[in-house]
Amino acid sequence: MQRLLLTTFKSTLAAIAGAAVLAIPALADSTPVGPLPKSPSSTFSTHRGWFVAVALPRQAKSSGLVWRIARPFNSDILHQVSEADVGKNVVVVFNVSGTGTTSIIFALTKGDSSPKAIRAITTVVRVT
Repeated sequence: MQRLLLTTFKSTLAAIAGAAVLAIPALADSTPVGPLPKSPSSTFSTHRGWFVAVALPRQAKSSGLVWRIARPFNSDILHQVSEADVGKNVVVVFNVSGTGTTSIIFALTKGDSSPKAIRAITTVVRVT
């Protein structure tokens, strides 16, 4: 039963990755994010070859607020494969390609050109 749930979870993440039509701009293409406010943090463990999905609360388009990756993460461990609007969230999916620990830090900013972070969320990923 547990193996079935893990397989279903992995398949669901793969479907999200395949259906995504949006992508977070590369860090080099957008204004760097400045100091970050205190942020909630979550930590979890996974295995190489799986997917990691981070759900961020989607903002109203009229607000002009967007979620951006605020700090570089270890690309030897994770690779972003997609982003999609799922329900009331923006879901960003990463392929787990290496082992170790890295942090994915997102910042909520006014568009891609603002350096001011209004909110931040950190996800620490440990890969064995």
